[in-house]
Amino acid sequence: MKQKTVEVKPQDLPIACPNKDMPSWSSHPKVYLDLSKLGQACCPYCSTKYVLACN
Repeated sequence: MKQKTVEVKPQDLPIACPNKDMPSWSSHPKVYLDLSKLGQACCPYCSTKYVLACN
């Protein structure tokens, strides 16, 4: 399975997964991700990678 990458803007913070664009059948418990240290984080449930956009 290919890892999905989601680019987020600073105004979108805080980030939680699952996000609003994910289908309800693939839902998992909501988890907030910390992008402040590395500018990216992966969901521990579905492995979706969230990357903070520079612009």
